[in-house]
Amino acid sequence: MLLHCNTQPCWPGAQSRLRDFEIPRAEGWRVRHLSASKSSLATLTLGAIGVVYGDIGTSVLYAIKEIFGSGHVPFTPDNVYGVLSIVFWTLTTIVSLKYVTLVLRADNHGEGGLVAMLALASQSVKDKPRLRRVLLLVGIFGTCLFYGDGVITPAISVLSAVEGLEIISPTFKKGVIPITLVILFLLFWVQKRGTSGIGKFFGPITLVWFASIAALGVWHIAHNPAILWAISPHYALTFMWEQPGTTFIILGAVVLCVTGGEALYADMGHFGKQPIRLAWFAVVMPCLTLNYFGQGALLLQNPEAVKNPFYLMAPDWLLMPLVGLATMATVIASQALISGAFSVTKQVVQLGYLPRLQLLHTSVKETGQIYIPFVNWGLFVAIVLAVVLFKSSSNLAGAYGIAVCTDMLITTVLTFFVIRHGWKYPLWLCVLATGFFFVVDFAFWASNMFKLFDGGWFPLLIGGTIFMLMLTWKQGRKLLSSKLREDSLDLPSFLEAIFVSPPVRVEGTAVFLTAELGTVPNALLHNLKHNKVLHAQNLFVSVRHHEVPWVPMQERLEVEDLGHDCWQVVIHYGFKNDPNVPKALALMKPHGVVLDSMTTSYFLSRDTVIPTLGGGMALWREKIFAQMHRNASGAADFLNIPSNAVVELGSKVEI
Repeated sequence: MLLHCNTQPCWPGAQSRLRDFEIPRAEGWRVRHLSASKSSLATLTLGAIGVVYGDIGTSVLYAIKEIFGSGHVPFTPDNVYGVLSIVFWTLTTIVSLKYVTLVLRADNHGEGGLVAMLALASQSVKDKPRLRRVLLLVGIFGTCLFYGDGVITPAISVLSAVEGLEIISPTFKKGVIPITLVILFLLFWVQKRGTSGIGKFFGPITLVWFASIAALGVWHIAHNPAILWAISPHYALTFMWEQPGTTFIILGAVVLCVTGGEALYADMGHFGKQPIRLAWFAVVMPCLTLNYFGQGALLLQNPEAVKNPFYLMAPDWLLMPLVGLATMATVIASQALISGAFSVTKQVVQLGYLPRLQLLHTSVKETGQIYIPFVNWGLFVAIVLAVVLFKSSSNLAGAYGIAVCTDMLITTVLTFFVIRHGWKYPLWLCVLATGFFFVVDFAFWASNMFKLFDGGWFPLLIGGTIFMLMLTWKQGRKLLSSKLREDSLDLPSFLEAIFVSPPVRVEGTAVFLTAELGTVPNALLHNLKHNKVLHAQNLFVSVRHHEVPWVPMQERLEVEDLGHDCWQVVIHYGFKNDPNVPKALALMKPHGVVLDSMTTSYFLSRDTVIPTLGGGMALWREKIFAQMHRNASGAADFLNIPSNAVVELGSKVEI
């Protein structure tokens, strides 16, 4: 497998050096999975229940209510059986068969999620540049929609939980939105402290939640056991045959029962396939089925319960504890999504589609626990806007679905290219395996398009805006690199020329960070011009991020001796590695280079972008890029370089 960065090999001669080379598991991968192997399966499964299934587990709060509350389904016993059957087989088809059975097999060195799938698909078609570019655009767009989902999910989940107060007493209705906003504020405020302290409670609380919803379902099923016959696909097929138009319309509400399905794949790297599968089939799927069927039994007994069938399942004395438990469950579900937003943002930054952002590690033990202030408070503002704008979970349900279904479609498409071009399965088998899921996903997506003007535009607007920013940053970086190359000097030739009459050499090591391999860094030119000295050791360092999750320590460096105690160094990282330049350069001891932290200086160029008319991008996009470039966090922080060892020199570049 050839290492790639964007659309070109990452270093000159990479194809000849790395042909038929397969990247072994990264050091971090080995450590994590070694420790996982020592953990009990039960512990990992409990963790998966808390983190992976919080979102889909809270769908019982609003899914059935929205299906019957839409007014599109005439309330008859046959329709109740038909809808429950459709819900059950939707869970079975999309979650059990598609994600748990098929998609979980497509791991990228143990990692999952849309970014990992995108990297896997792009590597599978690396010999088809046009197709690869299209897949990259499609995958990045899907990643952008994740942020739209990240706004709607916490809003609808927490709001639907707090709305249970209205069932206790109508006087609580005025307090639903303020209480929701306070809960959300507290949730986002504690993000900077990390989840290591409270994360251990996620699994047990969510397990109690699943046990509670199952118990409520069993209680009502016991009063009408015949409702279990809805498991038969006969009822779903009969409903679809007799009411095809109604079926198509209500699919936009039915999809609410599979919210969070993408989390199955995204969290594979944290728990592994077996715990996720075991948690689904042993706990989550049975509990969800029992609760949905219990709601159906309640509706047959009391059709008026359609206004909020979940909470009306509980006796009055249990309502307040149930609201409290539901609120905790929805907060946990939201926490998992917020943490996912941090992780995805870090990966996208390292793939080069967003500028560097301030990133803080919240745990000294778990490198995956990070906090990105800009993403945290940006999500919070958007969620507050969603709650205030839509005012109820029913209205938010109108906004929910388009982003999720689009991501489901994109995952299916990328899976096809992975199993066809990566795994080399026969075409007929690939079409059969993914074609069925594509038809199902497309049906849900098409139904959700009816929600476009009822609120579906909101997550699309968020995703589309982020997509525009990502493409602007990517193209802007390309233009900036091209301009820098035009104005740059060849590094080997330059060194050969200056060592004809060498400048004064001073003790210590100079590390010049440069984006363009083989060119003279502006920082070196400034140093020679103003200080008229050259350090005893000079390292010209370029950092490359690749479309694989992990690059191991033994493959971290590529070193070329330029003579005169000068070296050209390329440091390689995967999109889940944490960049640390000093730690990487410590691996140069075999080359005779020992860095003393007291005598090592890191020289960085800080370019100021000047937008100009003509060529490149539209002027408004160049202005956006210039602003993004100006506000990007410092390279020193991003690369974990000690701030007291950094020398930053600036220059202006017109694009």
